[in-house]
Amino acid sequence: MKRLNNPAGTIPGPTRREALGLLGAGVALFGAGMSRPAFAQGDDVLTEALVLRDPDAPATGNLDGDINIVEWFDYNCPYCRKIAPEIQQVVQDDGKVRLVLKDWPILGDVSKYAARVALAAKYQDKYLPAHEAMIGVSSKLTEPRIRELVAGAGIDMDRLNRDLTSNAKAIDTILARNHDQAVAFGFKGTPSFIVGKFRVPGILTMAEFEMVIADARKAKKSN
Repeated sequence: MKRLNNPAGTIPGPTRREALGLLGAGVALFGAGMSRPAFAQGDDVLTEALVLRDPDAPATGNLDGDINIVEWFDYNCPYCRKIAPEIQQVVQDDGKVRLVLKDWPILGDVSKYAARVALAAKYQDKYLPAHEAMIGVSSKLTEPRIRELVAGAGIDMDRLNRDLTSNAKAIDTILARNHDQAVAFGFKGTPSFIVGKFRVPGILTMAEFEMVIADARKAKKSN
């Protein structure tokens, strides 16, 4: 797990029991007791609508699924890259999970550039190809490598350059909101997750994700 404000530092991902233990009253995560004002925007960033259903946050999997997994990630985070295919497999195998992708570029300027490129690609309906191209590499990204990867994924680079400029404010607003949410949840680095209404600040195995998803469904039924 790559840590905020400490790009070189790592901590091991929590076990399922440790992750769920961090929740406390997990099913009340979005209740008044956990809800706090946004740090930069003067609005509440921890409502279910903004965390789970932000229309500006790209999503994949079953868009009508009964459980959301929300991931905060950085393209230069090796742990994010390692876990990406496992999360996709869990989502595919389950069939009823909606995966929400929250770009959280905390590892420097190249990470910020990668996040902006991915979100700019959204304007030509190519966020997921750009995302998959960058999250699927094993080496550290550079700006030239980012451009090579997204061009290879079929992104119109002239259109991308225009969108990076014309939609810069909207892109920065999304990144600020993602950051505010991550900080408000107390996340310390990438990757970090919300599964249903459970906070999972670290890496889980595929089997552990499946168990947390099952727990989230049980919690949803009990409400």
